[in-house]
Amino acid sequence: MKKLFILGIRGVPAKHGGFETFADRLCQYLVKKDWDVTVYCQELGRGPDYSSVWHGVNRVHVPINREGALSTVLFDLRTVWHALDQDGLFLTLGYNTALFNGLQRLKGQVNIINMDGIEWSRKKWGPLARAWFWLNERIGCWVGNHLIADHPKIKQHLATRVGADKITMISYGGDEVLEADVAALVPYGLEPGGFSIIIARPEPENSFLEMVRAFSYRRRNHRLVVLGNFDPEKNRYHRQVMDAASGEVLFPGAIYEAAVVQALRYFSRFYLHGHSVGGTNPSLVEALGAGCAVIAHDNQFNKWVAGPDAAYFKDESACAVLFDQLLTNDVAVSRMKSASSRRFRERFTWPQVLREYDELLTSWYPDK
Repeated sequence: MKKLFILGIRGVPAKHGGFETFADRLCQYLVKKDWDVTVYCQELGRGPDYSSVWHGVNRVHVPINREGALSTVLFDLRTVWHALDQDGLFLTLGYNTALFNGLQRLKGQVNIINMDGIEWSRKKWGPLARAWFWLNERIGCWVGNHLIADHPKIKQHLATRVGADKITMISYGGDEVLEADVAALVPYGLEPGGFSIIIARPEPENSFLEMVRAFSYRRRNHRLVVLGNFDPEKNRYHRQVMDAASGEVLFPGAIYEAAVVQALRYFSRFYLHGHSVGGTNPSLVEALGAGCAVIAHDNQFNKWVAGPDAAYFKDESACAVLFDQLLTNDVAVSRMKSASSRRFRERFTWPQVLREYDELLTSWYPDK
């Protein structure tokens, strides 16, 4: 039986976002394909590692008595140290502590690294953090036996570090949503098609301020629902976004009930995606799977994912024009929704993505 060890995430089942959701799907898929899969899971606390089994997946729980960035570094170091005593194939999700993966390369273990996005280019990081990410991206390219990029432009970027034959492009996946519970809208006073939605971390690189201002400069007879954790008392950018909002903008906070988020996507008129950096963003993929009409920031990452039939903006004024033109154009909205569903089915379904991972991992399984 082939053995796979998954490093680089906080654990399964998924609780913390894109990589965890992907690992959740991948490990259960591979177990059904007769792989023996182990996932390292970060726990808050003290004590030795301990094990459990979840849906046929082996879990190694690693207690870390820290929080924040330091906890991640300590967790990654301990998981790599544990992995050095194992035999099989290794899949590391993310390169943020690739320095530690060098130990695996020295021991001769076969480690496939998903290189995620170009983290060091994000403006939210200070000089020290950006230097750390830049260094670990370089190290990851060197010490990984093979690399995975989730977007053609990420592969193109990595190919400036290593040969293109060392990189395989496999995108992120999602579920197709064909129905949702309209009752989930009632607590928010929303009606199908009467609102548009933003789902992201409220950070400058995700264009929250531009999108909210573009929507709010005139009355729309429409609601804009902005999901995310806002703390206007402590975060100046959060305060700017909320101050720029008209009375038609709703800030319900972060919503973690999957059925509610699914309904908000499915019944929205538009899904707004302001990410200006990154690869294949999970939230955008999920919006395509829900058949959302997409208005997105105009960049090479979003345009490949959402395709030519989405609407794109470069700045606040261009976003405002799209609201002016499209909010009342039912024909255009219907066309955009159909195009999103087509794009999702041709590239981003979980069966397709997981099959590609299975094939790649099988091809790299060490002969012993």
